[in-house]
Amino acid sequence: MRPDERNTADDGVIARASAILDAVAKGASGVRAIARATDLPVSSVHRLVAQLVEVQVLERLDDRIRLGPKLFELGTQVPAHRDLRDAADPVMEDLRAATHHRVHLAMLDGVDVVYLKILGPNLGLDSRLGGRLPAHATGVGKVMLAYSPMATVRARVEAGLPRFTPRTITTPGQLTQELRKIRSVGMALDLEESTVGVSCVAAPVFGSDRKIRAGLSVTGPTRSIDPAHLGIAVRTAAFTLSRTLRDSGL
Repeated sequence: MRPDERNTADDGVIARASAILDAVAKGASGVRAIARATDLPVSSVHRLVAQLVEVQVLERLDDRIRLGPKLFELGTQVPAHRDLRDAADPVMEDLRAATHHRVHLAMLDGVDVVYLKILGPNLGLDSRLGGRLPAHATGVGKVMLAYSPMATVRARVEAGLPRFTPRTITTPGQLTQELRKIRSVGMALDLEESTVGVSCVAAPVFGSDRKIRAGLSVTGPTRSIDPAHLGIAVRTAAFTLSRTLRDSGL
């Protein structure tokens, strides 16, 4: 094979791998679903997914395929993400000190929540640094969906609304109503929708372009979560972080 032919073949592999990553980020979670989304043969998708799993760019969870930890590791080095976490540090520390609860900073990646920074005890939650959860089942996810383009909300619905607890939103109608309510009050509640016994209050963080940038939340045992009291603290912290991002041009 001549060098120019080898480069062309390599470019083809890179393009196919990139298409697969885009499809997974948008909610395709199985080999056949990825093949349909990318117009690639199932055999090619199966082979490339196996290679991407091997290098941790993708990962398998039962029959589901999702973005892997290596992508998050690389993503944390992106200046915009690093700047967001740096700007959030003092705000999150103050929020934890004021509420004595676990504090999450998260962003949307496709239709899932990715956790950028977490302060406080785990409480047996599924959330972890770099971890992903479907946006409809979390406070930070719902508050970001509420201020996202309708195309993002539709993509979440098309990817599915899996149930985590008896209180998880599982229908498009419920989600639409919930997002409307969130916009009206400026915050979101997760009342045992992702984990039984655990609730949270979340508020939106906007960038200098006034578009949704992240979600900030306070999480704890349901019995200790007072939305009226904590809502003020979380919204104030989110507003402070939004102003910091605006003043810094981030």
